[in-house]
Amino acid sequence: MPEKKNVIWATGRRKSAIARVRLIPGAGSISINARSLEDYFPRDTSRMRIMEPFEITETGGQFDLIVSVEGGGISAQADAVRHGISRALVSSSETLRPALRKAGMLTRDPREVERKKYGKHKARKRPQYSKR
Repeated sequence: MPEKKNVIWATGRRKSAIARVRLIPGAGSISINARSLEDYFPRDTSRMRIMEPFEITETGGQFDLIVSVEGGGISAQADAVRHGISRALVSSSETLRPALRKAGMLTRDPREVERKKYGKHKARKRPQYSKR
């Protein structure tokens, strides 16, 4: 088990997905909910979005990741993990902040699902108009 002082914790969010990320100096292994990255996110696009912060900061293979993610869908979970990784990288080294900020990795996407209103089918869809 790694020493406590070398472990960096960060939280990432997107829609209703929350990812708790542990960044540990290591060889680059990634564990998400006790499963491998390829097993948990079978889509290439999801895996690519998760690895973006490492590619931008050129820190691939320097850290091990242990991620716990819950809520939301597959895409929202991938973006939440990406947000958490970006925050953890900034905590590890403040010099990485400008590159991640420029790429938009540190900004939490504020878009949420709009609630359904009464008298409507969905949030905004109105009932069909009937002339007679």
